[in-house]
Amino acid sequence: MSADTTQSVDYKDTINLPQTDFPMRAGLPQREPEILQRWAETDLWARLRADAKGREKFILHDGPPYANGHLHIGHALNKILKDIINRSRQMTGYDACYVPGWDCHGLPIEWKIEEKYRAEGQDKDAVPVAEFRKECRDFADKWIDIQREEFKRLGVLGDWDNPYLTMSYGAEAQIAAEIGKFLMQGSLYKGARPVWWSAVEKTALAEAEAEYMEHKSTTIWVKFPVVKAASPELDGASIVIWTTTPWTIPGNRAIACHEEFDYVVLEVTELGEGAKGAAVGEKLAVAKALVDATCEQAKITGHKIVAELKGAAVQGTVCAHPWRGHAEAGGHYDFDVTVYHADYVTDESGTGFVHIAPGHGADDWHLGRKHGIEIPQTVGEDGSFYDFVPVMAGKVVITQDGKEGDANPSVLRELAIAGKLLAKGSLRHQYPHSWRSKAPLIFRNTAQWFISMESHGLRDVALQAIEDTAFYPKQGKTRLHSMIKERPDWCISRQRAWGVPIPVFVHKESGEPLRDQAVVDRIVAAFREEGADAWFSSDPSRFLGNDYKADDYEQVRDVVDVWFDSGSTHAFCLEQREDLQWPASLYLEGSDQHRGWFHSSLLESCGTRGRAPYDAVLTHGFVMAEDGRKMSKSLGNVVVPAEVNEKYGAEILRLWVVSEDYSGDLRIGESMLKQLTDYYRRFRNTLRWLLGSLAHYDPSKRVEPKDMPELERWVLHRIAELDKVVRKGIETYDFTLIFRELHEFCAVDLSAFYFDIRKDALYCDAPDSPRRLASLTVLDILFESLTAWLAPILSFTTEEAWLARTGTAPENSVHLRQMPDVPADWTLPEAEAARWTKVRRVRRTVLTALEQKRNEKEIRANLEAAPVIHADAAIKAAFDGLDLADILITSDAEITTAEAPDGAFALSDVPGVAVVFRRADGEKCERCWKVLPDVGSRPEAPGACGRCADAVAGTVQAAE
Repeated sequence: MSADTTQSVDYKDTINLPQTDFPMRAGLPQREPEILQRWAETDLWARLRADAKGREKFILHDGPPYANGHLHIGHALNKILKDIINRSRQMTGYDACYVPGWDCHGLPIEWKIEEKYRAEGQDKDAVPVAEFRKECRDFADKWIDIQREEFKRLGVLGDWDNPYLTMSYGAEAQIAAEIGKFLMQGSLYKGARPVWWSAVEKTALAEAEAEYMEHKSTTIWVKFPVVKAASPELDGASIVIWTTTPWTIPGNRAIACHEEFDYVVLEVTELGEGAKGAAVGEKLAVAKALVDATCEQAKITGHKIVAELKGAAVQGTVCAHPWRGHAEAGGHYDFDVTVYHADYVTDESGTGFVHIAPGHGADDWHLGRKHGIEIPQTVGEDGSFYDFVPVMAGKVVITQDGKEGDANPSVLRELAIAGKLLAKGSLRHQYPHSWRSKAPLIFRNTAQWFISMESHGLRDVALQAIEDTAFYPKQGKTRLHSMIKERPDWCISRQRAWGVPIPVFVHKESGEPLRDQAVVDRIVAAFREEGADAWFSSDPSRFLGNDYKADDYEQVRDVVDVWFDSGSTHAFCLEQREDLQWPASLYLEGSDQHRGWFHSSLLESCGTRGRAPYDAVLTHGFVMAEDGRKMSKSLGNVVVPAEVNEKYGAEILRLWVVSEDYSGDLRIGESMLKQLTDYYRRFRNTLRWLLGSLAHYDPSKRVEPKDMPELERWVLHRIAELDKVVRKGIETYDFTLIFRELHEFCAVDLSAFYFDIRKDALYCDAPDSPRRLASLTVLDILFESLTAWLAPILSFTTEEAWLARTGTAPENSVHLRQMPDVPADWTLPEAEAARWTKVRRVRRTVLTALEQKRNEKEIRANLEAAPVIHADAAIKAAFDGLDLADILITSDAEITTAEAPDGAFALSDVPGVAVVFRRADGEKCERCWKVLPDVGSRPEAPGACGRCADAVAGTVQAAE
């Protein structure tokens, strides 16, 4: 070998380096709005609809957000996930038309208008209802426009110009029609029962409108003297109850025990310092398991058990109300208080006896109904006791600013005066609060409109519908099933002004609602023309017609629960739009909607159509700060989507949505966003390198798979495997699986393995080298595949990359593509595919050995090495037909089955493989940098190896 040292050649221009204008720095905050503008100008939405015409429909029905306030991170999670699903279904052969919607009625908006009135010193009740409703409508309109643009900024595609609104005239008319169906079938009725009530908002609330927050409750132990014992052991004793709501004592009408529990009668023998409620010699009945806890609370330091008996022996005992004989009660509390069995009684806390106030609890109400007990009305809509309630008249449970009033202290004082307050304490626990005012709620007995769960079999139909629905994750089925199975009748009335009125007339004498389809039809027709305002602005005769006298009927002024509104969206959206279909393919919302939208939609549809309005339900979790705590402004850990868009780009939020298992709670924060940016950079750099390398691709020189080297056939095999993963993930909504598999594919299979190996051939082989052309063909397939697989997730970046390669014609978009088909013959036989696992384990061992040599400064680059690999015959056979040096990215290499010498490098997790370092023989090629014996052997290519000399033949210009 000889080398001409008097000449040097600049081979730079002969190397086929990647060439692309696709920038390394994404500049997403600037680039994304440009892409959104392009989608708007080219009307991508219309093109998608035209392209999908005639395909099977996939309809994800949008659960409507409230039209108030800027988007929070939960909105971003929800809408991005929906968008990813819709885009992926559109690209797998469906017509995925997405119609966004908004919930426009209800307390959240009404509360905002009332806040404005309060700030201005106005009384909301003094404002004409039509004026108030117009302000609510204008408020909703304003926020719909704001939120629409914020959703679009996230890259969410949909029919944004034609959304559905619960306040549109057509929607209000259909909601009225749906109420009319329950009216006409007879399942809508008016009745009195306890419901969650907000004294601040002066309205009933649905369970889904309650937030459980920490609350400090006053606890009391109260003595109910036995006046007629079911067992002689109870003669002369008092039954002790425990409650966390002292203000409900005036509503007490019974006591509950458990028939299987052990109870005792204890006699007080000694009192500790500070004992006020007990007396020596007094006999008290409590659960045996709770004797010590009760005595400790009452400061009873000595007692003896005088009797033991089962709960069954306590049943039927009659007690006196603690205020029997109260001087100011006028005999009002002189009724009997009977002990009954109830399954829900526990002996884990309290006394084992539950005080029953049928007007202040669901369980209490059911027990009262079962035994024919009076259900009293005690507390008014403002949270204060009615004037006719003795002892407590005018006392306030919850004040208008959401604070505890004087009712509890008053009850404690009167019980103490009566000698019936055994003890008092306090308890911190989770208690329901209004999600709007944040004030504690109360259970209040009030007349409301209900839809029966039993009269027309609604519960059974709904339970069967749940069985017929697919749930993601599966535990959602169990959760919704248990809620429907145990729920009471559906309270649909609210004492508010902004909503769809319950369009019912009640006969003044009989109290029966008017059931006449002609009346319902007239109401619906009026709403369709003028909106629900017509109910408040029209004379009742307009709806009643000539068959009824308006003076004989009372017009209901309550509005329907907003959950009935949103539960009816399937009726005025899915059924009435030609581009949609009923039932929906999928409903998707947060896991709290098992008691919200999923729940109300199920009941509404089952009650009127006999099945669920959806084929499948998917739930995602809530969003927490990255340390697992709840987000709050005071903690400074709130992540605002608009701020992320401006700093990182919406693409990072889209990647975040799929980076974690969204079926549980997700976390997000600054460090996570930075990590996501690294993930994003991996995907972007992969696409960029593909684009640069494909600048040299000529489709006319495409290589058939059967003619490709084995390495390329393995890449096609991996593409075939990933195609199945992607399609399965789309089918099962497992986009986290897709993200993880694709990220690992880009980082490990491509960047660290295939690209790493083939860069030499792509850059330095002759233009028409068979392996170079094969590799370019595979890169083309990879680009086609990755841009399609990633398009639903990285919708901006894949569009940018696709247009960079295929041109910016108006009709061109990556989102108009379908997922590419993968030929069956790309999949390798199992043994052949497994071979590459052995190859990569050997490669990892060699690279680790060479890294050690670089750290020891023995070599500067792996191309200076020609390692010898000692391995068994099976591992050696895995390299048959492969260029070992190419795989290892060394200038030369050898594999042998000879026993490895002492000191050979090995990895503990790769048994049977050892590496002996050897320097490569020859000189360094000035073009490919390999160290080879034939460098400089070709005069026409000074300083180049034979491969490079052939590659540059006729193109080299010698330079001094």
